[in-house]
Amino acid sequence: MSLKQVFEQNPDRRYIMFGGKGGLGKTTFSAATAFWLAQKGYRVLVFSVDPQASLTDIFQKDIFGKGAVPIIENLWAQEIDADSHIKAYQGEIRKKILDMYGFDAVPDEIEDYIQAASAEPAMEESAIFDAVVDIVVKGDYDYYIYDLVPLGHALYYLSMAKVYDEWINKITKLREEMREYETMVARIKREKETDEDKILTELQYIKGRINASSNILTNKDKTAFFFVVVPEEMIILDTQKAAELFAKFDVPIAGYVVNRVLPAELRTQEVPAYLKNRLAMQSGYIDKIKTLLGNQVLGYVPEMERDVTGLAMIEKLANIMYG
Repeated sequence: MSLKQVFEQNPDRRYIMFGGKGGLGKTTFSAATAFWLAQKGYRVLVFSVDPQASLTDIFQKDIFGKGAVPIIENLWAQEIDADSHIKAYQGEIRKKILDMYGFDAVPDEIEDYIQAASAEPAMEESAIFDAVVDIVVKGDYDYYIYDLVPLGHALYYLSMAKVYDEWINKITKLREEMREYETMVARIKREKETDEDKILTELQYIKGRINASSNILTNKDKTAFFFVVVPEEMIILDTQKAAELFAKFDVPIAGYVVNRVLPAELRTQEVPAYLKNRLAMQSGYIDKIKTLLGNQVLGYVPEMERDVTGLAMIEKLANIMYG
């Protein structure tokens, strides 16, 4: 089955992810797929969850941190600015503290905690995750194309929905237990009961958002995850390991796309010994990919003559992938 047939036979799969090790072509495949779908008349958003995003370079348009930027008719692109989301977090936390407890200003010790928490190494991934939840829960587009971070970080990102859900469940349970003990006090001091209700409502709101995102990420009827692989020994091995890990998080793997395949016609031409050796080596790895992955391989994309940047090259790649 080809990539095109996968899309045509699964019309309800509207959340599309391309993943793999860094530098294999995930972003270009994401851009080309979004372009192809937009030309078919669907409203498409392609967005990057990689802090070092390159959609700006590929579309040759400044889109970083600017929200959904129109590219062509029916196609929008977005690069998430984690720093701005972290600052927004800080502002929301300060406002909720002031509203809940009636302070005129956030106490210094709480402000210090907010600043320290924002400097946590995982805060950037958390901010990106939350931004993605915002995007997909709104449902403004027919297709959402995720340009994922490299494998290790992608696994962390995909697992966050489950981790957050378990954490919120525990916190919510603790909050509900605390409310049982505080019922008598709440009857006497009504404002305390109101404050507790606000906190519980906030926890339930967060849980609902996380569950909505998690349900999308693990729903094989709505979501398709494609691994990008190139015919090289270490990439093949790493991809196999990653696929096993992704399966543990119930990520619906729809297939594999092999990129950077040297043109077969070169084998019949007089070429330098270096290139001849590369052709022979690559041929062996392609045979290995066929043996290991079989009909899970949905396409072989040739090495392009130049970088895929600009709409002309994106369209050319789209025609190769889906033509």
